[in-house]
Amino acid sequence: MRRITRIATVGIASTALALSVTACGSDSSSGSGSDDNGGKAAIAYDIGGRGDQSFNDAAYAGLVEAEEELDVQGTEAEPSEGEGDPDKVQRLTTLARAGNNPVIGVGFAYAPAIAEVAPKFPDTTFGLIDDTSKTGPNIANLVFNEEQGSYLAGVAAAKVTESDTVGFIGGVETPLIKKFEAGFVQGVKDTNKDVNVKVQYLTQPPDFGGFSKPDLGKAAAQGQLDAGADVIYAAAGLAGAGAIEATANAGKWAIGVDSDQYEQEGLAAYKERILTSVTKNVSGAVFNLIKSVQDGDPQNGEIRYGLEDDGVALSLSNPAFTEMTDVIEAVDKAKADIIAGRITVKTAP
Repeated sequence: MRRITRIATVGIASTALALSVTACGSDSSSGSGSDDNGGKAAIAYDIGGRGDQSFNDAAYAGLVEAEEELDVQGTEAEPSEGEGDPDKVQRLTTLARAGNNPVIGVGFAYAPAIAEVAPKFPDTTFGLIDDTSKTGPNIANLVFNEEQGSYLAGVAAAKVTESDTVGFIGGVETPLIKKFEAGFVQGVKDTNKDVNVKVQYLTQPPDFGGFSKPDLGKAAAQGQLDAGADVIYAAAGLAGAGAIEATANAGKWAIGVDSDQYEQEGLAAYKERILTSVTKNVSGAVFNLIKSVQDGDPQNGEIRYGLEDDGVALSLSNPAFTEMTDVIEAVDKAKADIIAGRITVKTAP
């Protein structure tokens, strides 16, 4: 297996230094030549970076798979605290100049930067996860039907709750996260209209700290628990880990997001109370894009993943969940109805 180079970027002024920093035992930077037959590919992380036990870690898993299966040399680039679009532009430019192809921006925050950088490197494919607002001949927009998976989570929550009160925590109030809210609330209400859904967002744009601060998620979850919620679904990146901690410590059910959080090592202490997770196959989307480049037929335009191709799903890792036969039957029926078009899930509250 090839070793992944990890670049820690802290703004434009430190780019030269960043190019000399590596991790995972590698002794060559992403700017050096490579004798890898599979070429080079890079991912630039979203807020929270690798180790969020969720969105970024799912992208990392796709890069690791590409290393193992495609003989690709992978490079990771971390975000800096409070950075702006110029920092992202510099990061993507650095990765593209180093010969990485594709270069993947993990999260909608990279949309303006990719729109600026991609035309300057027409022979490089740029992946943009969770955004379709910026397009181009060498841009692949990797997007998901988050509302569909969230609907299934709502069905499960409505079936499991004993207090008839459940909670949704969004990291930052953006159109993307409101898709999670919309699907979850609809799934709850379609299953049991008498269940109360408490909704809270941690921050408002341009403050994106709601994706990176576990204490915010923990406090929000505690507030919902105090108000009677016994199932809490958080779509909040690293802050969601704090919500899971508070919910698990209270002996209530948490629903994870993006990755199968029951299986995340960093959340092992709380796994028994992670009922399920709304997974997005970000790892598969990253791998597929890298493979398309290696195959000489790069993906471009909108590449959408939904329930029908397991691009979104509910995880079944927790035995306590799979033993709830009536809940699983309700989830399976809802999934079949969505795929068949009998249920249309809203993308906004």
